[in-house]
Amino acid sequence: MIGLSIRNAAPAAGSAFAALAVAAVTVAAAVPAYAEAPRVVATIKPVHALTASVMAGVGEPALLTRGAMSPHGLSLKPSQARMLERAGVVIWIGPTLETGVVKAVKNLAGKAVSLSLQDASGVRLHKLREGGLWEGHDHDHGGHDDGHGHKDRDDDRKDHDADRADIDAHIWLDPQNAIAMTRAIAEALARADAANAAAYRANATATVARLKALDAEIAKALRPLRGKRYIVFHDAYQYFEKRYRLTPAGSITLDPHRAPSPRRLYEIRTHILERKASCVFREPQFEPKIVNVLVRGTSAKVGTLDPVGADLPAGTGAYAALLRRLAANLRTCLAG
Repeated sequence: MIGLSIRNAAPAAGSAFAALAVAAVTVAAAVPAYAEAPRVVATIKPVHALTASVMAGVGEPALLTRGAMSPHGLSLKPSQARMLERAGVVIWIGPTLETGVVKAVKNLAGKAVSLSLQDASGVRLHKLREGGLWEGHDHDHGGHDDGHGHKDRDDDRKDHDADRADIDAHIWLDPQNAIAMTRAIAEALARADAANAAAYRANATATVARLKALDAEIAKALRPLRGKRYIVFHDAYQYFEKRYRLTPAGSITLDPHRAPSPRRLYEIRTHILERKASCVFREPQFEPKIVNVLVRGTSAKVGTLDPVGADLPAGTGAYAALLRRLAANLRTCLAG
């Protein structure tokens, strides 16, 4: 009886294994098989997030700068140099922001495809603001409404042809620029890796849709803050401020690696004492001592803004997390 049972079970087991094999083939056929992607290096976390979104399902980009590293004047470690040496594609903001990477990209990644996003089609550039205080800046004049209550200023178009040394390179903080950057990333990858071009372009289309929804979400959240003035640590937020029609009063420094002059500190503290700014924002990558001195004995509150998301987890969600946190921190400090 035992032998009979075994003989009868064998065909059933064989049928089960055959069914599993057919199911496995069916699942494998349903999952697209991508060709091997090139080695892609993105320099800063927001760029890495957009690149990772475009490469979803195809490959993973490497992130050059991590943690509290600032893109301004970055000095490469041996591991970072090796990353560039092995790269097939390098995606960066450009020489205006990442001054310490310029020679490395040219010398170490000379054979790689290099995409400078500040030069990408559709990216709108602004000139650097002058001085520490911006009382005379009007964020609402000129241009046309874009449907969310934002206005595109005519002088922004002229800025595309400006000397690159005079531009503000924090371009990723405007989601409309992020949309143009996403499309540029997809096309650069498609040219470098034709076998996966369709996947890159499809991912870019989906990413753009999410960025448009994010833009509308942030616009709604920040609308109550219009007209409320504040001081930032360094002038990194112009694109975010113009997109959402915020009214910053000034910045402590233009270059976070250079100490502000005594005159500038005096002017900013006077501004705070006269209650022309209710919040002063520090940045987690830099020593907060100056901010603490400026607000001492005043009614101003201290908040934190981070233009690159230093402590955010890297990956496809980092860009949206960065913008949502900027909006939330502004609201927390300025709500009163």
